[in-house]
Order: sequence, then structure tokens, then C-alpha cells
Amino acid sequence: MALPTRNEVPEELKWDLSRIFKTDADWEKAYQSAKTDVQKLTNLKSKFTDSAKNLYEGIKIILTVKQNIEKIYVYATMSSDVDTANSHYLAYVSRAQTLANNFETTTSFINPAILAVSDEKLTSYFKTEPKLHEFDHFFDQILKNRPHTLPAEQEKLVSNAADAMSSSENTFNVLTNSDMEYGYVQDEDGEMVKLSDGLYSLLIQSQNRQVRKIAFDVLYASYGQFENSLASTLSGVVKKHNYDALVHNYDSARDASLSKNGVPSVVYDTLLKEVNKNLNLLHRYVALRKKILGLKDLQMWDMYVPLTGQPLLEVKFEDAKKMAKEALAPLGQDYLSHVDYIFNNRIIDSVESQNKVTGAYSGGSYDTDPYELLNWENTLDSLYTLVHETGHSVHSWYTRNSQPYVYGDYPIFVAEIASTTNENILTEYFLDNIQEPQARAFILNHYLDSFKGTLFRQTQFAEFEQFIHEADAKGEPLTSDILDKFYGELNQRYYGDSVTAGGDIAKEWSRIPHFYYNFYVYQYATGFAAATALSNKIVHGSQQDLDNYINFLKAGSSDYPVEIMKKAGVDMTKADYLKDAFKTFEKRLDEFEDLVEKI
Repeated sequence: MALPTRNEVPEELKWDLSRIFKTDADWEKAYQSAKTDVQKLTNLKSKFTDSAKNLYEGIKIILTVKQNIEKIYVYATMSSDVDTANSHYLAYVSRAQTLANNFETTTSFINPAILAVSDEKLTSYFKTEPKLHEFDHFFDQILKNRPHTLPAEQEKLVSNAADAMSSSENTFNVLTNSDMEYGYVQDEDGEMVKLSDGLYSLLIQSQNRQVRKIAFDVLYASYGQFENSLASTLSGVVKKHNYDALVHNYDSARDASLSKNGVPSVVYDTLLKEVNKNLNLLHRYVALRKKILGLKDLQMWDMYVPLTGQPLLEVKFEDAKKMAKEALAPLGQDYLSHVDYIFNNRIIDSVESQNKVTGAYSGGSYDTDPYELLNWENTLDSLYTLVHETGHSVHSWYTRNSQPYVYGDYPIFVAEIASTTNENILTEYFLDNIQEPQARAFILNHYLDSFKGTLFRQTQFAEFEQFIHEADAKGEPLTSDILDKFYGELNQRYYGDSVTAGGDIAKEWSRIPHFYYNFYVYQYATGFAAATALSNKIVHGSQQDLDNYINFLKAGSSDYPVEIMKKAGVDMTKADYLKDAFKTFEKRLDEFEDLVEKI
């Protein structure tokens, strides 16, 4: 069955972006106004730090312009994301990106100007204008970057290059979402259908091994045709990350990225260390998978099929919303009221359609609803995706309604914890309410696969990301052959001897968009582990544990994320939370092994 066009999707299943701008004409008006406002910001530069009053008012003006630009940007990108072949909205995205880059260039004087003011003078400014204390953490984040901030004119040169240096990720997005076409495959009913990312996610779970293999082969044949081009786009973005780190006096792109979120490098190092120490658990699970499937040659296309047969449920979207609300009840009535609003006011764009971006996300800006993009399939995975993205969206609502704009967003490091906590609560809900052995085994299998796909797999990605940045920093070329070799060996080390070595899985790096996000993926893994601790506190703990969690959701970026997590009861600079996660995995693996022997 062919995917519907955007026009064929029912209105009630589309998100309503008219609450951002009623019409494109209103967007144009806001765009022109913001463009003028950005030009006016140059007038602030000469006297920005001349007085406490100038400093306070200048920051307020700049933040207001930024706030307006973000609203303009999300309307453009979200309008384009539902149909990436729509040239009208692609042009909007390009214009919005240019506007945002111009804003960054025009305001690149801020940090150098503040850093040029002595500590004594800044102290006197805070006494003269107490309103400046609204920005205490804002100033702290700037001042800690003294060693990494260039003189104003040099920062401006770097900012001016941002548009050109974004071409690699833009090319990747257009190539993989619009220009690249997959071939035809045979579905489980024996019909020839054109492969899509959403269909692939279903077919790779098929009980028919030949269906899984063909879907895998066709997908990677498509990426293989463009492998050299994709190596070039990935190399380009890695060079961008390394260049930015170099000119700002960081030891590495990784340190630069982590520093922006105030995350100590020990968090990343501890993750890689603890995961590698526990790869035996993944090897054990993979070996069990091979045994249950009765295969002599376990392949990577066999890694996603449920081990307990056909999926437990066909979960339709409307039913999934009801189930999600019931599962999330431990989070309290106030939390559920926001879930209800998101589910019933066209905040979610759910239908997979032609040229729609793949995957899922929660979006919006400080002044908008916390929109969600999905590509819904009637599966348990889609239900988990729904509660995941709703975790992001409710987090956004709490933050935006509790913090001023300057702290009205949150680092991704924190965001992934909120979303994955919801997933863990859903698992707890199922395990508390399902006792029938076959069904319980299915849920345990789903959890073990989620753990494999998040904590193990995303850490594997994190190792690959560290490798490509370190290789480029040493002057080594990132050709498709080199990338294939390292990724193939890394994949084999993670999954172990039970998986047949070699094959097109070595090309998997070419289709992972997160490698373009600059040390992003590790946060999925740390978030999953931290969410294990938090979900246990929410479901089995006290009212104070729940209050601490809701306050965490309200904190936004008012403190460094690791400090916010400590207040929520999880210290991510230590290995304890990871060890607890592996204990939970092992416990559920034990139960799963026992159950499959009985059913």
C-alpha cells in the first residue's frame, strides 16, 4: 500500500500549526519584523556593557528577538518536516536558518563583551541593578568559558561561516529524506510494496526470516549506492565540529560539546567503561536470541524480531492514547492534565506520509504548544514512542511555564531522561498488570530489546562518534572503507560471537542522522540508565520522590544538568546508576530465560 500524500491525511491527525501563525502571510510579517530587529541589534554593541542598565536592557532586548526567531524557525521547519518535497517550506527553512545565523553573527559580541568586564565591575553592576540577578546562571555559563571565547571580531568571523558549514547536514537530510528512494520488497502477505523507513521498522520484526532479510538488503542497497557521498557529508560535519573546538581552545570536539551542557567528561568516560564491562550481558542475550530462533547463522536482520512470536497487541492510535494515560498515572493528576491536552488538541502529527521526515520528535518553542511528530504504526513500539515524545512535551510545558525565557529550554542531556522515564514507567505498568506467561514474556522481551537498543546500541554509537572525531583530528581520512571497517568491527565486539561477522551492517553508520548532531547519542544511554532510577522512585517511592521529579521537570536550564539530576536523586558522575540499570537488565533477563523455558 502506497503512503498517503500530505493532502490525503485527515485534518484531525495533523498538528495544527495555525496556533503558531494563522497563515503564511503572518509568518512573512513576523519574519520581516525579526529581520529588521536583528539589524537593529548592532546598535547595542558599542554601549552594551557601559552600565548596569545598558547590560540588563540589552540582554532583555536580545532575548526577545531570539524568542521571536525561534517561533519563526519552528513554524518553518515543522511545516517542511511533514512534506520535505514542498519547495515553498524548504525555502522557509532556508530563510529561517539564515535569519538565525544572522542573529548569531550580530550578537556574537555578547560573550566577549561580558568577559571583557572585570569581576569587580560586574559585581558592582549587580549591586547597581539587582534585576541582573535574573541572569545569574546565564552569566555563570558565560564566565566559565573565558578560556574558550575569542575576541569579538574573531567570533564574528566564525559565526559568519555557520551557514556554509551547515551544508553537510543539510545535504544529508535532503538526500536521505527526499532524493533517496528505496526499492520494492515483499511484505508478509506476499505483496510487492515500496520500502519506507516506517515499513522497514515493521518488516525487520517479521516472523518470516526471508522478509526480514530482503528488507535489510534493500535498505542497505539504497544507502550503499550513496555510501561515498554519505561518507563525505559525515566527514564534513565532523570537520566542522573539530574546527569549532580547535578555534575555541578545547582539547577535543567531545569536550567542547559536553562543556556547553556543563557535563563533565567523566560522565561520558564512565558510560563507555561500564557498558564495555557489561557486554557479557548483551552477549548472553544475543546467544539466547540465537537459541530461541533456532538459527545456525544469526544475522543482524534477526536482532529485532520478537522472540515470543507475533506482537502481543495491535495498538491503534486512539487506544494507545488511553493506555498511555493509564500507565502514566503514577506521575499524578497535574501531569496527566497536560498529557490530556496534548492528546486531544491536534498537538500530534501521527500519520506516516510521503516525504515526511522519518522517526519522531517533540518540538515547538517557548511560545508554542509542545508539538509531537510521529510516524504511527499500530505496534507496541509506537506506543513506547508516544509516551517517550510525550515525556519530552510535558517536560517542555513544565519548563516553559515555570522558567523565564532565558532558562525556558533544557539541555538534551536532561531531556532524554524525562522521555525515557516515561518509557520505564510504561514497562513497570505492564509488568505490574500482566501475569499470563506468554504476554509477560513478550513485555520482558520488549524491555530487553529496548535496553539493547538504547543503553548498549547508543553507547556503541557514542564510541563510533568518538572514533570519527579523533580520527579526523589526527588527519586520517573518513572514507567509506575506513568507516565500514571500524563500524563493522565495533558492531561485532558489541554483539559478540553469536552473530555472524561481516555483511552490510558495516554500512549502518551511513543512515544514522544523530552522528550529525555533535556528541548527542550518548545522552540516550545515560538517560535510559538514569530513568531506571527515577522511574523506580516514582512508581515505588514516596510523594517526595514524585515532587522532586516534577521540580526536575520545571527546572529547565536554570542549573547545570548534572546538578539538577543530583537534586532529583541521581548522581551521574558516578557509576552507581549504571550498575543499577545493568542489575535490572540482568534480573529481567533471568526471568525471561525462565519463562521461555516454560512456554
